[in-house]
Amino acid sequence: MTVITKDTVIGTLLDLDPSVAPYFLEIGMHCLGCPSARGETIEQACMVHGTDADQLVAKLNAHFGNE
Repeated sequence: MTVITKDTVIGTLLDLDPSVAPYFLEIGMHCLGCPSARGETIEQACMVHGTDADQLVAKLNAHFGNE
């Protein structure tokens, strides 16, 4: 079981399960392949893209069955 937090690094998560990419695309993060995006935490990405990190973390945890 993979528990996602706001401190989870996006690149690590994408390497673990590439099918989570649409969750990031939904918040306007279309640069998933660039090195800076892959090194960001979920919280950092959400701050830059003006979205709620807690909501994204909840969606990702639901994806991994951590409800």
